[in-house]
Amino acid sequence: MQAASRESYKLAAERLDAYVRGAQPAAVADTASDLLAVAGLLRREPRLRRTLADSARSGADRSALLGDMLRGRVGESALDLLGTLVSGRWSVPSELLDGAERLGVEALLAGAEAAGDLSEVEDELFRFGQLVDAQPQLSNLLTDPIAPVAQRTELVRDLLTGKARPATVALAEVALSGFGGRSLHGALTRLVELAADRRDRQVAYVTVAAPLGDEEERRLGTRLSEIYGRQVDVKQMIDPAVLGGVSVQVGPDLYDGTVLRRLNETRNALTRR
Repeated sequence: MQAASRESYKLAAERLDAYVRGAQPAAVADTASDLLAVAGLLRREPRLRRTLADSARSGADRSALLGDMLRGRVGESALDLLGTLVSGRWSVPSELLDGAERLGVEALLAGAEAAGDLSEVEDELFRFGQLVDAQPQLSNLLTDPIAPVAQRTELVRDLLTGKARPATVALAEVALSGFGGRSLHGALTRLVELAADRRDRQVAYVTVAAPLGDEEERRLGTRLSEIYGRQVDVKQMIDPAVLGGVSVQVGPDLYDGTVLRRLNETRNALTRR
């Protein structure tokens, strides 16, 4: 987001945090559902996005317009948050959509946190991403742009309902819609990181040929936490192709100590001779 949009989103996010502190987890989950439903409306209606982001209208005017459209269709808490959101300045209409979607995601995460489920939601999202990546046929079904969104959403619900927490199912559906313009894989990764960030943690994606033992994972997590000055959650990804060693990705930082990397470097050095 550009600076003006970031500031507008920040004000709405602060209002969300204040609301969450005095609300029950179930009420927060309902508010999140309303926010995401409106984000879906903004995604489908570009003219509405442009109108609600039009800087030629006052913020109060845009907020009142949205209120007239949605009152009675969404809860008052969601309406208040959305009013704060649209009354801000938005650099481009697409960033208003991103803000509404992000606000709904943060509400889902906040509800899971209030219920004591946030760590489990983070892990479930990661495992779902691993499941999709490991099964090309499933990945193709979920990312097929020709397949109706409702059909793909139903598939996600069939896979996760009863096996994952409701917040995880809802967030997986957000990922399916292309959260922030990302691919399904990219959206799930971003949602995992947002869940960790809400717990004041960072995520390390660790690729190994065979699973690390509990003690090895603990030591690695401790060492990374010391490096980054913040608790680090280790997410293991098993890839026999790396042959051995460990590759660690933390944000933009990549530490690749795999056998595969060393073999590739040796091959490249021999090729250059």
